[in-house]
Amino acid sequence: MKISCVILTMGNRVAELDRAVASVLDQIDGDVEVVIVGNGADVPELNASPGIGSAATIKIVRLQHNTGIPAGRNRGVEECSGDIVLFLDDDGWYASPRVAAHVRDRFAKEPDLAVISFRVMDPDGGNGQRRHVPRLRAGNPERSSPVTTFLGGACAIRRSAYLQVGGQPENFFYAHEETDLAWRLLGEGYRIEYDAQTVMYHPQVPPTRHAQFFRLNARNRVWLARRNLPWPLAAVYLLDWIALTLLRERSPSSLKAWFRGFGEGLREPAGERRPMSWATAWRMAKLGRPPIV
Repeated sequence: MKISCVILTMGNRVAELDRAVASVLDQIDGDVEVVIVGNGADVPELNASPGIGSAATIKIVRLQHNTGIPAGRNRGVEECSGDIVLFLDDDGWYASPRVAAHVRDRFAKEPDLAVISFRVMDPDGGNGQRRHVPRLRAGNPERSSPVTTFLGGACAIRRSAYLQVGGQPENFFYAHEETDLAWRLLGEGYRIEYDAQTVMYHPQVPPTRHAQFFRLNARNRVWLARRNLPWPLAAVYLLDWIALTLLRERSPSSLKAWFRGFGEGLREPAGERRPMSWATAWRMAKLGRPPIV
């Protein structure tokens, strides 16, 4: 099985991007195709390059404007030739040169496996962030398990499954696009696994560093429910997240932005509605994360 790696960049982290690409080219089991998507920016010149005798390729895609994370990744997948697609943040890098071999082996042996979500570690030796373990019981990041969502910048995806469900929802721009994709993959009978053996290093940075985090987080959560959940579950899901947000967030400005986004999610088109079956919802509940939290 051939492997491709899609890396999005805004062109402003040259040294980090070089490190990310080098960690892909250093994979020892086969040549990984690298597709770098300049999302509204030119891709800087890189020091990392395929070694002598390597058949690995680096392909550059330049988008005219910043189309957002899901659209950028969709364009990258369109340019890939691999059966498996790795998504890697431009400020992350693989901890081992055996990542490609490991995911290739798993996908080859497990035809119902659609996504492997990687373990994200702090390069400075910190404890890591709970949000990087995509399950409710996130206390032990060294434990692998089936999950119902995954980390968008630290994963491997079966390309045929990705295309089967239509890729990531481009109007989301940022936030919850991976969960939308995950729910649709689960609805098609695929599995998603958090695999603690596949490790990516990434600096510990809060998601709130993005200027529109609270607004897009709320808007896209509403769209996620409108697109994918039976209406009774959608209502419970959104009420739960209103309550959780009020309990967690103390900043008036953040709450104002969140509820503004929530209103946008109710008013604006969410895209194609394909509600999951009740059987899929029950399957998610048995995996420990029913689609109401």
